[in-house]
This record gives sequence, C-alpha cells and structure tokens, in this order.
Amino acid sequence: MLGNQVQGGLGTPGALSHAYVQHPPLRCDIPDIRGLFYDDANKFLIAPTADRILYWKIAPSIPSGPPNSDPVNEGPVLSVRYSLDHKVIGIQRSRHEIEFRNRETGVTCSKKCRADSETILGFFWTDCPTCDVILVKTSGLDLLAYEPQSHAFRLVESKKFNVSWYLYTHESRLILLASGMQCTMFTGYQFSAGGIVKIPRFEMMMSKTEANKPILAADDVHIVTVYGRIYCLQLDRVSTSLNLYRFYRDAVVQQCTLPTYSSRIAVSAVDNIIMVHQIDAKVVILYDVSLDSYAPVSAPLPLLVRGLPSNNRQASQTADSQSSAYGGTIYGDGWNFLIPDLICDAENGLLWRLHLDLEAIAASSSDAPSILEFLQRRKSDPSMVKTICLAIVRTIILERRPVTTVAKAMDVVLDSYSRLMKMGGGLPGVRQIHEQSQRLGGQPVEGSHVISQGTSPGPTVSPSVNPDQAGGVANRSAQANSGVDDGIDRATLNTSSDSDEITNVSGVTSQGKSGHQTSDAINKRQQVVGEDSRPLSSGTSMQHGQHAGSVAISPIEMFQSVFALVEDEMMGDPAYLTAVIMEFLRSASKAGLKAPPNLYVMMATLLARSNRYAEITLFVSNKILEPSKELAMQLMELGQQHPPTRKLGLDMLRERSLHHDYVAALLQDGYYLEALRYARKYKVITVQPALFLEKAVASNSAQNLATVLSFFCEFTPSFKTTSDFGRYRHILSEMV
Repeated sequence: MLGNQVQGGLGTPGALSHAYVQHPPLRCDIPDIRGLFYDDANKFLIAPTADRILYWKIAPSIPSGPPNSDPVNEGPVLSVRYSLDHKVIGIQRSRHEIEFRNRETGVTCSKKCRADSETILGFFWTDCPTCDVILVKTSGLDLLAYEPQSHAFRLVESKKFNVSWYLYTHESRLILLASGMQCTMFTGYQFSAGGIVKIPRFEMMMSKTEANKPILAADDVHIVTVYGRIYCLQLDRVSTSLNLYRFYRDAVVQQCTLPTYSSRIAVSAVDNIIMVHQIDAKVVILYDVSLDSYAPVSAPLPLLVRGLPSNNRQASQTADSQSSAYGGTIYGDGWNFLIPDLICDAENGLLWRLHLDLEAIAASSSDAPSILEFLQRRKSDPSMVKTICLAIVRTIILERRPVTTVAKAMDVVLDSYSRLMKMGGGLPGVRQIHEQSQRLGGQPVEGSHVISQGTSPGPTVSPSVNPDQAGGVANRSAQANSGVDDGIDRATLNTSSDSDEITNVSGVTSQGKSGHQTSDAINKRQQVVGEDSRPLSSGTSMQHGQHAGSVAISPIEMFQSVFALVEDEMMGDPAYLTAVIMEFLRSASKAGLKAPPNLYVMMATLLARSNRYAEITLFVSNKILEPSKELAMQLMELGQQHPPTRKLGLDMLRERSLHHDYVAALLQDGYYLEALRYARKYKVITVQPALFLEKAVASNSAQNLATVLSFFCEFTPSFKTTSDFGRYRHILSEMV
C-alpha cells in the first residue's frame, strides 16, 4: 500500500503500474447475442439477441447482476440507442433504415433514406431544445423532433454536406464530420440543452509520405472531455505522434503534439487524465493537459489487472500471467476502448473500467510539490487523495527536505483549499459558475480555421450541461420551428467575443511535429488569449467538482494530521520544525486563511525549547503569533522559566478581554489585590471569593483580609449568607 510507501519516503521503487482495471469485470458473454454496443448517453452496455435487447446500466459502477431487457422485432442490428428519457429505443437496422420503438406501447416507426444516393452512418439522441434525434448521413445531418402522441418524427432541418465518417460523444455533445479526399476536413456542431453551436470548419494536419497521401480513419480521432473542456486527439500514423486540438467558438487550436512511439494506440480519459495506450508495447502513458509542459505524468507502464484470485501481488504480475488468470489477452485484438474510461473485450464478453493508481503515482515521484498539485486536481476518490497528500507532507517534513520544498508544498495545499472556499465550499448548488452570467458574442467564421500552437483562439463557448440528465423528449418547446443556428440561448452558452483576432490568424496552420511543444508557444498563446475568451466546454467539470467529498485540506486538518503527528519525532530539531511552521503561516496568510490557534501554541513551545524567548516576544508584538486564549495560557506556562514570557501571556489575556482568566492568573501569581481591583472594574463575578480570601490569609495581613471581606460583602450581597463569610470573619477576628 502507498500509505506505507509514502511513510518510508517519496520515490519508492517497485510500482509496476499506474493504471489498472478491477477484477472481476462485467461478464456479458450471453449465448445468442449479436454483438455488444455502448450507449454513452445513458451509460448502457447493450447486447441484442434475435428478439430482445439486453442492457446493463454501468454508471456509477459496473453492476454484477443480470441485465434488463426489452422485446424488439427480429432483424439485423447495426447500433442501438435509448432516448434520454428511456421511453424510446432507436435501432439501426441497415445502412438505410432506423427503427424507433415505443417501450410502453410497442409501437414502431421507421426513418429511411434514399438508398440510391445516401446511406445512414449513425444517429444519436440529444437534449437540444429544437430536436430530439440527429441522423448522420453521407449527405449531411437530419434534425428530427419526436412527437410522442403519434409516435412520429418530424424533420426540423437538414444540413447538406458530404460526410465520410463522423465522431460523437454525449459527454461533449460534440459531433465532428469528416470529409475530403484524406478525410482531414472537419465540420462540427455542438447539440446541447443550451442550443446548437456551429464549430468553424477546420483541417487536421497529417504528415505526408513519398508513396501516397494517408487517409485519416475514424479510429485515429478521439474526442475527450477533461476539466470540463473539450479536446480532440488525432493520431498521425506517419510521424507516430498525437495532435491535440482544443475547440473555441471562432477557431480550433492545435495546442501541442505528443509523441506516441507507435502507430497503434487507443485513448481513454480517467479523472481528467488522458491515457494513451500503446497497443503493441502494452503500456499506458498518462498526460495531464493542465500542465504547460504537456510532458507525461509518469513513465510508460503496463496496465494492471487488480484483484485477480491467482495472485494479488502487483510486483509479480506480468501481462502473460494476468492474461492467463482472467482468460483473455491484455490489449487483445478484441479490446474496444469506449470513451471515456471503459474497455469492452468483445471476444470474451467482458467489460472493464479503467482506474488510476494514485498511490503508485505518488510513490514513484520524488517531486512533492508537483505530485501534490497533481493529486489536488483529482476527484475520483477524495478521501484517499486527502490521505495520500497528508502522508506526503508528513514525509517531506520527517525527511527534513529543504524548507523551500516544504514551502512550495504548503502553497499547493493551502491554495487548493482557498480556491474551494471561494467557489462556495464545493457543495452541490453552492459553486458559482461565473461564466454563465456572460453573454455570447461574435459569429462563426466560415473556412478553414486551424491555428498553430503559437496562436490563440478568440471567443468561446461554455454550455454548462449535465451529461447524464434525462432529456424529456415529450416536453418539446415552441422553439421547434425556429432556426436552429439562431435559436441559441446566448447567456447559457456563455462566451465573450472578439472575432477579429480569430479572423486575422484563421488561415495559419500548424505542421505537426513529433515531440513536446515548448513553453514559448504556450506563452505566446496566453498573451493573445484575453480574459474574455472561453473554451468550448461540456460543463462536466461542474459534476466532478460536486463530489460528496473534497480533496482540499483545511489548515485544521494540516495541524491535526501533520504537525501534531510529527512534533514528537522532531523533538531533536525544533529549529527545523519552527521554520516549517513559519512557512505554513506565510502560505496561510497568502491564501487568506486563518491558522488554528494550537499551531501558534506549538510554535511558541518550539521556540522556548530552543531558548529563543526574544523571538517569542518579537513574534507576539508583531502579531506573527496570532493572539488567542490558548497561546496566552501556553506563554504563561512557558513563562515559569522566563518571567517576561509569562507577562506576555498575561498581557494577551487582558488585551483579549478574557477577564476571568486574567483575574485567575493574577491570583495564581499572588497579586490578589490587583486582581480585586480588576474584578471590580470589569465586574468579574465568576471567580470564587474563597480564592481571594485564601491569598489574603496567606499574606498574614489583617488589613488585606478585611479589605477583601469588605469588597465581597459590597460586590456580592449574597456573600454574607455563605459559610465562607462566617469562616473568614472568624479568622479576621483572631488576627486582630
């Protein structure tokens, strides 16, 4: 376990995998099924038989029980998709016909195309306000609205252009339509609850060979959504590189080129991390697009099958042993990678879900600040992430890493918590999405709009949409007859525009080169991108942020789980721990956070342990040690060996108006008459009279005892009825 590895130090060798699939998988090897299909809008794994549709709901977790089923007519099945409200099943029967079946009534209807001039490439359901189903044909798109009363589909609009193949993910709501001799020209649309956004036409770059011009295949293009932003990854088989594009309203930006070292790859997205699978080498490369360097998160490592009954030890599992243990082949020919994080082993009828091994990733890195930044961006298992982060901070302190390194780690942790607080604490419904208040502007520009890495997009789009919400196809609004390109709620789609910037650079294209892009290109892009620019966004990052837990670590948790635990082990080096606490206080102040009072108590104790009383005085006077009751009490205790420090504690009690504690402290020091005057001035009635009277008796002064008795008789009228009054009056008479 990483917990043990991190305790021993960062960079622990032996981690053989940073990504894994959990055994057992979902078994869908049912006899007589006619293939496996994935409905990404509803998260259904679908297995049709001769007369039924079997399906498993695989979100939020892969089920272990039997599938659900629906009766259907016999016939061929090319693809299956359920409507977003689950009331209608769409079944593509051929390249010219799609059958729609009402699940409740069993009534069917069909949509056909002209067999002589066009074919149906596919279809999908949408929550767009103007249409329910998009038919993708070689001649363009048909936007259909469903009429539930008559179980019929009405054509809203047809968009005519040549289409060779298409790519669509419900998570992004984005469809890319390929055309041209090499299939490198793309038209794109985003169909979301906010309306329809047309993406400017653009061209993907491909390296040329002397023999011929390669044709871009659908398997070489992948749409992924990470951090709520939509990216497209395009494999260039000639240069064995992966071009990364990002979508903006007025342009498509090629952000970087990543080396793949292979022409056979697959792409997944797990917890905002892009996984590039090298099929031949059977390894995974992890990329975090939030990093400017676009360097891999870690070295390429194999994919692990975790939980195999034959052997649970990661270190001894090879690809061959794992394959024999689960009955299939790792990265076998039957593996289909489903965006974002699923693997369907069609040959063996298995479905796996990909996971990041955050423990192994953390254990394999010695750069504590960087790995903390990486972990603070993860959302899949907040409790585990928080545990790992706290263990890392403890470890770098116990290993006495340079204070500058520890300071950077503190900055990462506290900045993350500060951002969470500014966004409303990360609770559902609290997070404020500032982009939603902005208005759209600028219009798409026709023509090819691919911008090289050194340039920047202009206005952008960010429809905040729940990708899993069920769109009620029966609730068709009156917008159905409006023009789909113009019928967009600009406030919802949210972008600010300055189209001129995009137009001026729209003709520039990038020659894809293998290797990482330098930071110069990124800096140039950032100089051009203004604060008003917004990327085309799926809105799914809001979902990730609304997790039941949070990875952010509060200052109180830092004290309880880091400083309080390392204090005893750092007894021999109080100066180092003091310097670390100083850096923590600096980071907290920079992030606008308050440190817990007990941390100031610990710091004062450490300074006193090193006889640095002068620094205690300096820190208290300059408010570096934040005044509190806890600190005042600790200063008075430390002051038993250093009276000026005790006076600091007394003064702090008085300044904090802690009257009861101040009077009690004066009594403890024997200044009972001063305590009496203070109690009279501030009407402190919570201190027992007997404490004052005992001090007066101990002074052996009848005058002082008489003064104290007189004070309480006047200050507390009921005092005369107590046993203390009679007892000390008798003592006074004997002293006189």
